[in-house]
Amino acid sequence: MKRKKEENTMNFKEKYGQILLPLITPYDNNEEVNYDTYAELIEYLIREDLCDTLIVTGTTGEASLLTFDERVKLMETALKAANGRKPVIAGTGCASTKETIALTKEAEKRGIEVCMIVAPFYNKPTQEGLYLHYKTIAEACPNTKILLYNIPIFVGVNLEPETVGRLAEIDNIIGIKDEAGINPTQVTDFFLATKEADPNFVIFNGDDIMLLPTIVQGAMGLVSGGAHIFGHEIREIFAAFERGDNEKAKELFVPIYRVCKSTGQNGRILPNSILRPAIEMVTGIKLGAARRPLAPATEEEMAVTSAILKEIGKI
Repeated sequence: MKRKKEENTMNFKEKYGQILLPLITPYDNNEEVNYDTYAELIEYLIREDLCDTLIVTGTTGEASLLTFDERVKLMETALKAANGRKPVIAGTGCASTKETIALTKEAEKRGIEVCMIVAPFYNKPTQEGLYLHYKTIAEACPNTKILLYNIPIFVGVNLEPETVGRLAEIDNIIGIKDEAGINPTQVTDFFLATKEADPNFVIFNGDDIMLLPTIVQGAMGLVSGGAHIFGHEIREIFAAFERGDNEKAKELFVPIYRVCKSTGQNGRILPNSILRPAIEMVTGIKLGAARRPLAPATEEEMAVTSAILKEIGKI
């Protein structure tokens, strides 16, 4: 059992890298998924080498606003477009354990080895409920490596370090993506909670704004929607930190921070409404507005974000 666990976790960074990019989901004017544009976006990201791995239907991809069938077709589109040039991870978390298992099995059928599974939303389960949720999925999908996804600001519950420590004992639960802005030191708590069960447990930060604080704590990489724009800078930040050039890392980080902060104008928690047109301006790829109930960006909001993008030389 221990050897299998080591095999599942030790080589993650080697295969999937440090920059995991959750793909924006493009829509047409009727809010229908535009699969051709999705493939175009993937081609752009691979050509520009803005990430190490592509994630289908994460929070940035508006997974909670997509149907089951749309999420499956996006998996298929991503696999075909990537064509082995970048690994693909599927976001398969749903509100119920049953549906999460079904979607994870669809990913497995298509050859996706790792699934990122967000904690179940709306129902606010207890820590024991969260443990049983993930344990049941892991047992039902034994050939899938599971990356836990903790984002309490959206799901309403936090995966506590003690719960993650228990889950780390399960062979095919290999790591966690933590939206670190809620609890900036929780990355360290996760390391401490999992070190005995799995010293190679994969811990990624999922908040662009928390990139520097979580690198210091030992986060292995970043799940970054901002990498659509700042993939090269993020890669340079990791390199600068590894060689001890903290001033360079800070210099590179400030523009990322400014743009990401601007996507939260007027109390927006999910940045997509502003992030989507920002990505359009940089890439030239038409992504469409976010799906309702997300309100589109206002002219005033985009004036702020576009001014920053111009100032830092992105447009």
